Amino acid sequence: MRILLRVAERGSFSAASRDLGVPLATVSRKVNELETHLGARLLVRTTRKVALTDTGEAYLASARRILEDVEETERVASGEFHAPRGELTLTAPVLFGRLHILPIVLDFLAIHPEINVRLLLSDRNLHLLEDHVDMAVRIGRLPDSTMIATNIGSMRTVVCASPKLIDAHGTPKRPEDLAAMPCVNFEFLSPAASWLFRAAETGQAIEVAFSPRLSVTTAEAAVEAAARGAGATRVLHYQCAEQVREGALRIMLEDFETNPVPVHLIHAARGALPWKMRVFLDYAAPVLRAKIRSL
Repeated sequence: MRILLRVAERGSFSAASRDLGVPLATVSRKVNELETHLGARLLVRTTRKVALTDTGEAYLASARRILEDVEETERVASGEFHAPRGELTLTAPVLFGRLHILPIVLDFLAIHPEINVRLLLSDRNLHLLEDHVDMAVRIGRLPDSTMIATNIGSMRTVVCASPKLIDAHGTPKRPEDLAAMPCVNFEFLSPAASWLFRAAETGQAIEVAFSPRLSVTTAEAAVEAAARGAGATRVLHYQCAEQVREGALRIMLEDFETNPVPVHLIHAARGALPWKMRVFLDYAAPVLRAKIRSL
């Protein structure tokens, strides 16, 4: 079941073989043996990829639940629910993880020598169950789901520019004034090259479209370009907080900022919470709340 799950997730036998550290011939043989045992075709093999049949989809959904039950049973047997031990897999956005999660993890490891941490930094929201992640940092409003969420604060979305650029073009009084300024667009946050604001007087949404002088795909690049005078940029507050403290950037149009977005630590809702997750949540949540408040 585990081998079939990995083949389906990766879309090929060779990729599953590399992930599992199992010879390709063994992976193929095990899947063939499973299909023979069931008397049903689970996978359709082509020269480029592997896809599940309808029977395979139904079987894999049940197999995934069974494997999760097995993993939970093994954790109970190993004492993971009664002592803080084992591997803890966490995920967070790249910059937030490097600046704020990694220091917490390092301190946490010093306190709990029997816990190992796997920290996955990605701006793509990983699927907790499919990607075998125990806990995740999510910045933004959460979709309805069965996940358990612990709120650790909220994050502003700000527009900032270098003092030199502001001196040259003037401080914008309203969002529409940005049309007279060069702009650097962080595409992940604003893919449509338009920035949203909220009218200070009425609370109504204001959308400002523009032609960016520079478009980038990471917040770090947007902040660096803005600090060097390439244009104003719009990022989450934590992404530019250091440059603002140092005076390399100034925040503008604060009265027109959209409502702050929530920040959560989330984990799957399935049975009792393993102690490794409970102690990390108890340790990390207050530290992160204090850190976010200080930004």
